[in-house]
Amino acid sequence: MSSIAARLIPTWLRQYQLTALPTDLVAGLVVGVLVIPQSLGYAVLAGLPPVYGLYSAIVPVLVYAWLGSSNVQAVGPVAITAIMTASGLLPYAEQGTEQYALMASLLALMVGALLWIAGRLKLGWIMQFISRGVSAGFVSGAAVLIFVSQLKYLMAIPIAGSSLVGYLSTMQRYASQVHPLTLVIGIIAFVLLVANRYASQWVWRTWLSSSYAKWAERLFPLVLLGIAIVLSMLLHWNSLGVATIGRIPHGLPSFTLPHMTDLQEALKLLPTAGLMALIVFVSSSSVASTYARLRGESFDANHELTGLGLANLSGGLFQSFAVAGGFSRTAINADSGAKTPLASLVTVLVMIAALIAFSNALAPLPYALLGATIMASIIGLIDIATLKSAWQRDRLDGASFLAAFVGVLIFGLNTGLVIGLMVSFASLIWQSSKPHVAIVGQLGGTGHFRNINRHDVVTFDNLLMLRIDESLFFGNSESVHRRILNAMQQYPAAQEIILIMAAVNHIDLTAQEMLSTLNKELALQNKRLHFSFIKGPVMDIIGQTPLISELSGQVYLSTLDAVDALKDI
Repeated sequence: MSSIAARLIPTWLRQYQLTALPTDLVAGLVVGVLVIPQSLGYAVLAGLPPVYGLYSAIVPVLVYAWLGSSNVQAVGPVAITAIMTASGLLPYAEQGTEQYALMASLLALMVGALLWIAGRLKLGWIMQFISRGVSAGFVSGAAVLIFVSQLKYLMAIPIAGSSLVGYLSTMQRYASQVHPLTLVIGIIAFVLLVANRYASQWVWRTWLSSSYAKWAERLFPLVLLGIAIVLSMLLHWNSLGVATIGRIPHGLPSFTLPHMTDLQEALKLLPTAGLMALIVFVSSSSVASTYARLRGESFDANHELTGLGLANLSGGLFQSFAVAGGFSRTAINADSGAKTPLASLVTVLVMIAALIAFSNALAPLPYALLGATIMASIIGLIDIATLKSAWQRDRLDGASFLAAFVGVLIFGLNTGLVIGLMVSFASLIWQSSKPHVAIVGQLGGTGHFRNINRHDVVTFDNLLMLRIDESLFFGNSESVHRRILNAMQQYPAAQEIILIMAAVNHIDLTAQEMLSTLNKELALQNKRLHFSFIKGPVMDIIGQTPLISELSGQVYLSTLDAVDALKDI
């Protein structure tokens, strides 16, 4: 019985300390209250009725709190999954319809299944192959699309599309139909929210203490929401043509099987689901691992995959669209004192209370305010700082950023991400095809050997020592061969060629054949090829091959041994 309980009850709950209860309760309440308008807005961004934002913050959050890897990560609807949902379902159903909502849940179910399968197959290592440039470029491009897409709520015109060109062309077509009052409301809300978010030093900190200013900044969007609802009721904005969210269904999300008319329809969504699963994992893992590191806790990428997968699987059965770990809500959760996932359970209770007790109170809320809320919050995701840093330090990563960013804007989310990944992998291949091969000398009378161009070292007329700083494989073997021959031309008197293999972790068949050819070429010139510092796993691969059995020279344990044995020959 105890083993069953250990499996069903998470470790954090079995080891829960009551001293953490007050801060968990406060954090859960704060996050729950503050993300209500954000959740409503993300549902609208996804093309769903606003209530689906609250639905998506209940069952998936409960499941992740129970099974996820992070103690403080706040999972829920986020901007990236919302716009990817809207983009992915655009060809298949009309936004806001029941069929569309069912397909959004189907997409969440598929994303969850892919994440769960990846977790069971222990594919967490995939995260290492998504460069910072690609992920930042994709998120930045998506942020621009999200910003532009929300103009339809500020202008009250039917802007649509999957790329920046599509949005701008439809905006131009309907520009004459802009609703003035809606635009005024949206602009005022946007300016206030931007000032609150990015100019709080002048708005709040000039007359409030630091702690009070922080809470004023966090609570302002909620206060603005309340003011907008009151003004909408008193001034009858709805009758003046201002679109409001209307009556929100009373009650909790119900068990609903996602919509799937046939298998072919589901298969068409599979590429979108795959890319969404990748983005959900990368973004959520980056947040969870960062906070785990700051808190001195362990992070398991495969555990994270499983938790996110089950959260989306369960959410797909309870009227949710795809969810992920949120940057802003996790920061608020941690800053408010959350110690364990109990804070997320409290957040769920706040969402349930909003659906049961306050659903009718939200009806007069203008869509323009939700659009302004998303636009103000999304600006921070346009990561110019990463682009500047990458361009200064690593142009290839900067190119990956630009490829993903521009690709998203021109071709849409899915194609843009693929373009970014392709450029990133092409950069990786290009880098590995041109490994660093250094001519080295002995540092003083020590056993250390360093690049002759960087250090004052001792060289020997009859020795040419070359350090290969990369594993050898079919993609770089010809380049290494060419660099060795060029070095030999610079030092024609050297009769003993020593290849230092300390940085070589693998030698594939093509590279073995290249080294065998080099050995024969040197033998024809009455020169010998030697190896030093071959690692054990590499020697296991090449030890019984012609490369070693036909080697004209010797294999030395260290470069110092090779120099001592050969320098006086």
